[in-house]
This record gives sequence, C-alpha cells and structure tokens, in this order.
Amino acid sequence: MDYKKVAQQVLECVGGGENLVSAAHCATRLRMVIADNGKCSKEKLEQIDGVKGVFEASGQLQVIFGTGVVNKVFEEFAPLAGIDVASTKDDVKKAAASKQNWFFRAIKSLGDIFVPIIPAIVASGLLMGLLEGLCNVYPAMAQSSTYTIIHLFSNAAFVFLPILIAISAAKTFGGNIFLGAVIGMIMIHTDLMNAWSVAGATDIPTASVWFGLYDIKLVGYQGHVIPVVIAVWLMSAIEKKLHKIVPEIIDLFVTPLVTVLVTGYVTLTIIGPVFVVVENGVLDGAKWLITLPFGIGAAIAGAAYAPTVVAGVHHMYNALEAGLLSAEGVNTWMPIATAANVAQGAAALALSLKTKNQKTRSVALPASLSAFLGITEPAIFGVNLRYVKPFIAGCIGGAAGGLVAGIMHVGASAYGITGVFGFLITTDCTMGYLLDMVVAAGVAFILSWILYREKSEDPTETVQEIPEAEKNDDTTGVENVDSKQDDKAVYSPLEGKLIPMTEVPDETFASKALGDGVAVIPEKGCVYAPFDGEVEMVYDTGHAIGLVREDGMEVLIHVGINTVELGGKYYTAKVSNGQKIKKGDLLLEFDMDEIAKAGYSLVTPVIVTNSDEYEGLTRKEHGRVEPGDQIITGSC
Repeated sequence: MDYKKVAQQVLECVGGGENLVSAAHCATRLRMVIADNGKCSKEKLEQIDGVKGVFEASGQLQVIFGTGVVNKVFEEFAPLAGIDVASTKDDVKKAAASKQNWFFRAIKSLGDIFVPIIPAIVASGLLMGLLEGLCNVYPAMAQSSTYTIIHLFSNAAFVFLPILIAISAAKTFGGNIFLGAVIGMIMIHTDLMNAWSVAGATDIPTASVWFGLYDIKLVGYQGHVIPVVIAVWLMSAIEKKLHKIVPEIIDLFVTPLVTVLVTGYVTLTIIGPVFVVVENGVLDGAKWLITLPFGIGAAIAGAAYAPTVVAGVHHMYNALEAGLLSAEGVNTWMPIATAANVAQGAAALALSLKTKNQKTRSVALPASLSAFLGITEPAIFGVNLRYVKPFIAGCIGGAAGGLVAGIMHVGASAYGITGVFGFLITTDCTMGYLLDMVVAAGVAFILSWILYREKSEDPTETVQEIPEAEKNDDTTGVENVDSKQDDKAVYSPLEGKLIPMTEVPDETFASKALGDGVAVIPEKGCVYAPFDGEVEMVYDTGHAIGLVREDGMEVLIHVGINTVELGGKYYTAKVSNGQKIKKGDLLLEFDMDEIAKAGYSLVTPVIVTNSDEYEGLTRKEHGRVEPGDQIITGSC
C-alpha cells in the first residue's frame, strides 16, 4: 500500500486541509473533525485502498484502516494536512466536543466551571457546619471572638462566590482569568447595593442606561451564578476577538480596556437584569420540585439522579446547588443526591453478598463502599448497569430516600460532599440526613437482593452450566469452539464474560470491519498473551496491543471503547514493540475502576484482524472465561 497516496486521497475527500479542524488516530481508525461536512465525500473515502469503513460518531469522522495501517497512514497524513502531531489528541477531543449537541457542551462547561471551586465551597461549608454544631453544644460560643473570626472564614467563599465563578469560567472559556476576576468584582462592587440587603430596603438606587432608553437598579449580584457565567463567556469572546484584530504593538493596552469596558457595561445593563430572572426561574423550579407535597418531587429527583450520572449531565447540579446555597443559604439538593448515591451502593452491596462468584464479589463490594463515600461511578458502571436490575433497585431506593429528604426538609451548608461525609455539612438536620440514607440504602438493598438472580443473570456464569444441546446449537450461525486446546487456538487474554462481537457498543467492532473475533467484559485489570508469538505494536496510549502468532495470525486486543481519549491514563504496558511473548505472559495492566469512573465502557474486543486468511474460524461467544481458556480457533 502506498501510504502517502492513501493519505493524500483521504485529505482530498474531506475537502482539503482548510476543511480539517483537527485529526488524530487510535489503534484502528483515523479520527477527524471536519469544519463543513458538506465538502466531505464518504462514498469516495470508502473506495480508497485500505479503508474498511467510514462513519461519524462523537462529533468525529472516523475512517477505519485497522491496526498496523492507520498509524502509517497518519504519519503521511499529518504533514500533508499541516498537523502538529504532539497536540493532535487533545485537539481532536476539544474539536469533537465543540461539534456535539449544544446542550451537552453547555453541561460540560458548567462542570468545568464549578468542579474546580468545590474545595473552596467545601472548606467554607464544613467550617459553617462545625460552627453550628459547636454552638448547639456550647451556646455561649456564639458570643465569643473566636466565633466571630471563624464565622468570617466560613462564609468568605459565599460572599465572594461571583469572583470564584468568574475566575473559573474565564479559564474554561479561554479568557484571561484576571480580567474574569475583574468582571466578578464589578458585579459585587461596594458601590452597588448589596443584593442581600434589598429585601429590607425602602429606597433602591437606579441609573439611566443606553442614552436614557431605560433605568436599571444599582444592585449587586451577590449570590448569583448564571449571570456571572454568561458575563465571563461574553468577556472571553470579546477578548479573543480583539487579540486577533488589534495590532500587537497596542494589544496590551487596548484589549483589556475595551474588554472590561464593553463587558462591564453590557453585564450591568443587559446580562445581569435578564439572567437574574432566568436564574430565579430555574431555582424556583428546582425548589418547587423539591417542595412538592409529601416529598413527591424530591422522590422523583432521587429516582432520576443516577440516570443523569449515566448520561453524563449530572455536572449541572453543581450550578444548581451553588445557586441554592447563595439564594437560600441551604442546599436542599445534596441530600437527594446522597439518597441516590447510597442507594446504588446498597444495591451493589446486596449483589456482592448474594453472589457465589468470588470475582463478582471482589468488584461489587469495594464499589459499594465507594458509593457510600460519595463516589458512585464504580458501582453504577462497574456493577449495577451490567446486571440492570440492581441499577433499577438503586433508582427506587434513591426515590425512597429523596422522599424522606423532602418530607423532613433536609439541607446542607455546602456542596461537593455526599454520602457518609455529608454528615459534616448537615449538622442542623443530622437525624433527617441519617434517615434519608438508611431508607435509601434499605429499600435498594432489599429490592436488589430480591431481584438479582445468580443463575439466570450472573454474567460470570460458566459455559459448563449450559446444556450440551445448547452448546451445539448453531442457530446463530456461529460454530462453538471445542474445549480441546491446540496450537492453532487463540486463548482468552482476560478474565471475564464473553459476548459476541455484534454486541460490542461500537459500530466499527460490531460490524466486524476490522476482522472477526469475540469480546470480553473484564473482571480483572490484566491482559495476558493469548498465544506464543510477538508484540507487533503497543499503542502509546496503552489501551490496545497488536500481536502476531507464530503462524502469522494477527490479533488486536482493544481494552475498552473509545478509551484512546484517556490519553494513556490508567494503562500500564508490560511489553514493548517487537518483544517475543509466550502464552500467559502479562502484557498490560489497567485500572478498571478509574476507567469506568471516567465513563468508558470496559468491553474489550479480541479481533483476528486478518481473519479473511483463515478458513473455518470458530469462536466461543458465551460464558465466563479465565486467562488461557480457548476462545478462537482457525488455520490458513
């Protein structure tokens, strides 16, 4: 194959370098973000020598070449397209994100803004909770100088919250963080009336704006969230535009001046007044839901919380909680989140205690304990979603706990902490918070215990338990592998559950465009050599390894789906390119919990990439396997 010619053809088919936003490659495919899809011809791309398929996913145009080919094509493609190879993966990830649905981009931005300031909110919230707890035990302390000083510390983050948000937002939107801080300062300047003083004021100052078009109230934005985010987004957009058009010799003076002047005026006269109304509407809607009679709304929120974690939109709650704290002084959403989290943990705990499979228990038990401490991703992605019914039990438990939280009006003094540690920020309603957790966990545990069926639902069920007649059933068109081992076999590189390639949650693998094979849902983060041979390629991100058997069979082991986006995090290769291997040698280690926590599927395809050279290729596609169990056979 002429890789340079192929690269040139690909570039022409996507509309040339000027239509290419960014590009990178993973173990099997060239991933590109295109500016104008109308200039791209998928039909012509599919006709290029070596291309095994073309599709769009996650904002990217993905051209499938296969292992050992895509990297060589990219080496020629990069200079032709003017790509900086060192920064391509981050560029593609950012560019692809920019082409996603606006709603998901907005949610991701909210998470990027509010997650970094959690430590400041937690510090203030914990101090506030501890002070309240101490005053309940020693009432005289409220009159002491020590209380006065520490109370000053405890509410500092909330008093200056707009500045914290502005700095974080500027970083997220690519603006100057110090200019962002200035915008935040403008919005709570002492020349403006403090927003928390408006309720008891008899005379609110006003100012005529936009040449007498209308008047605005000269009131600060203490306690507000959305107006600050919108204002800094505008500031960042203006600043970046000015950097492009202002001559460099005066850029240092003109850009900051114009940016602050325009943003500040538009913020106080348009953005602030408009988005305060929007924010109040959002907060009123959330409070209305939580305070529905008999805790019904809180129960609905508790049931829906875990599915929003699965969808990846739960970061929006950070903004909601910050708004509730600023407006009401109490976070009534946090106890609902706790109910949902501990319920998922309890559902996983029930499974871990009921299952007879030690490997399942070794995953489920620590995942459940993690959820009780506020980290639910291992329980949700690593256990409950795999078995479905425990996840449903967790959602019902979350609803039950939310019901209790709503009825008892449980609230917290900060956000960013849930689960057991949440007691530190719920000192005013300790018993209610305890009952919230107990009910959520109890309901989820009982339902999970009742619904979970080891024999029919356990993914680790062994193939030996399948009746002999079913083993020989060929209604699916797949011939089962004989249990006898031979030199022409591919043995399982992982411990886990086998599934057919057609069930892999990725179009490229499921369509078998890269070759035939099977997939494993791993139960342990170790990959072992499936035969004697040689390491053809260890990808720099560590998520995939290409191997060659002694007779020339080529096998790709791809750990997880879209895990190239992790950039090598959580993967440790134990072998190198060209290294000779023996069956059972440790090839790779990976952190299952962290990968699942990051939101990636752990399904691992094991693909014979040159399967068209083998006749009578047979596969074992169901049951539980250990490293060394035969899963594929075939000879040339």
